[in-house]
Amino acid sequence: MFRNLTYAASAAAGLALTSAPAMAQTLDEKVNEMFANSTGWFVNFIFSPFPGTTFPWIVMWLVVAATVFTVYFGFIQFRAFAHSISLVKGDYSDPNDAGEVSHFQALATALSGTVGLGNIAGVAVAVGIGGPGATFWMILAGLMGMASKFTECTLGVKYRNEYEDGTVSGGPMYYLTKGFAERGVPGGKILAVMFSIFCILGAFGGGNMFQANQAHAQISGVVGDYPGWITGIVFAGVVFAVIVGGLKSIAKVTEKVVPFMGVMYVLAALVILLMNADKIGWAFGQIFNGAFTGAGVAGGMVGALIQGFKRAAFSNEAGVGSAAIAHSAVRTKEPITEGFVSLLEPFIDTVVICTMTALVIIITGQLLQDPNTGLYMLDEGGATIQTIDGNKGVALTSAAFSSAFGWFKYVLAIAVILFAFSTMISWSYYGLKAWTYLFGEGHTKELVFKVIFCIFVVIGAAANLGPVIDFSDAAIFAMAVVNIFGLYFLMPIVKAELESYLSRLKSGEIKKYV
Repeated sequence: MFRNLTYAASAAAGLALTSAPAMAQTLDEKVNEMFANSTGWFVNFIFSPFPGTTFPWIVMWLVVAATVFTVYFGFIQFRAFAHSISLVKGDYSDPNDAGEVSHFQALATALSGTVGLGNIAGVAVAVGIGGPGATFWMILAGLMGMASKFTECTLGVKYRNEYEDGTVSGGPMYYLTKGFAERGVPGGKILAVMFSIFCILGAFGGGNMFQANQAHAQISGVVGDYPGWITGIVFAGVVFAVIVGGLKSIAKVTEKVVPFMGVMYVLAALVILLMNADKIGWAFGQIFNGAFTGAGVAGGMVGALIQGFKRAAFSNEAGVGSAAIAHSAVRTKEPITEGFVSLLEPFIDTVVICTMTALVIIITGQLLQDPNTGLYMLDEGGATIQTIDGNKGVALTSAAFSSAFGWFKYVLAIAVILFAFSTMISWSYYGLKAWTYLFGEGHTKELVFKVIFCIFVVIGAAANLGPVIDFSDAAIFAMAVVNIFGLYFLMPIVKAELESYLSRLKSGEIKKYV
C-alpha cells in the first residue's frame, strides 16, 4: 500500500502543499499540533524500536508471526503455489457458490490495497539506507508473509456473514468474534471492536488522505502548482462513483486497473533489465553479499536486515488483516481455497514488484558508495543515506527508470495516480465493513460512511496533516497487533480446514469445473 506509506509514518509529515492558502496552512498547523499532542504517544509506541536498536517492535511482531505460520502449516506457500494459480484461473470455481466476486477479482481488489507507492518509493528508501543487501531480507520476509495471508484469509471466508441479497461481510472482526466463541475463548468481541476502530481510522488516513496527498504532489510536479482541493474533488467524484456500487463495482475496476498498472510497471523494469542483462548477475551478487556482510551500510548486516524486513512488512500488509476483508467476499464454499489465492499477494507485491524496483535501482547505478565512508548515497552529488526519505525515494526510482527512458517520469506520475486511486477504493471497502460491523448493515449507514470517506479525499489532497496521517498509519499496524493475537488462537481451525481439503483434493472428491 501504502505501502503507500512511503516509509514508516514519518514520510507523510513532509508532504506540505505550497499552494495551499495561508488560512488553510494555519488551520493545518493547529490540527497538526492538536493531534501531535494528543496522539503522539500512540504513534511513538507503535513504531518504537527495541531498546538499543532501530528495529521497530511491530515489524518483529509481523515477522515472527509469519515465521510461526510458515512452520506450522508446513511451508504451505511453496506446497500450494501451483494450486493457487489454478484457483485464480477459475479451474475449480463453481459459479453457484455463495459470494460476490471471483477468486481473481478478490485477489485484484486486495492487491490494489497493497501494490502502491511503497513499491516505488519504499523500496528505494530501503535500498538507499540498507544497501542492496536489504533486497534479500525483503524477499525472505515477503515469502514468509505469504503464510500469514493464507491464515487470515482462510478465516475471513470461514466466518463471514452471508446475507439474503447475496452480499457478504467478513474479516478479522467476524472471525475474532465467531472463532473465539467457537473455541470458548473470551474477549473475541472486544478484540473485534478494537480492530474495527483501528481499521476505520486507518482507512481515512493512510488508505485515503495520504493517497490523495501523494497523487496531488505527483500531478502538480508534472503540470505545475495548483490548489490541492481541485485534485481532491476530482478524485472524490471518481472514487464515489466506484464505491457507491459496492464491492462488485470495486472489483470490476480493480480487476482492470491492477493488472494494467502492475504489468506496465513490471514491463518497464524488464526492458531496463534486458538492456543491462550483463549486469544482472553482478546485481544479485551485490544483493547476496550485502545481505550477509552489510557492506556499505550503517549497522552492517543487521542494518540491511532491518530495512529489508521493514520494507516487506510495510508493503504487503501480511498479518494486518485488511486483505481478509476483501477475500471474504469471494464465491466459494471452501474457505481454504481463498487462503491459497491470497498467499499470492505478498509474492506479487514484494517478491516480484519490489524486487524489480530494487534491481533497476542497483543496475542503473543510481545508488553510489561514498568513497570516504563506504556508505551508500544517492547519485545527487553528496546526498548521503541519512537524507533519503519517502520523497527522495520517489525521486530515486524515477531517476533509475528515466536513465533508460527519459519519458518515464510521466509514466511514473500515471502509475502513482493509479496506485493511489486503487488503494483508496480498496480501503474504502475495508473501512466500510469495519463501519457496518460497529453500526450495523443498511444502505443509509453505508452511504454515510462513503460520503465521509470522499470528504476526507478532498481534505487529504488540500491539506498538510502530517500527525493526523501518522496516527492513522499507527492505527493500521495496531490492526496487526489485534489480528495476529487472534490468529494464534485460531490457527488450529485453519489447519483442520487445510488437512480436510488436501485429503479430498488428493482423493479426487474435489474436481475441476473447467
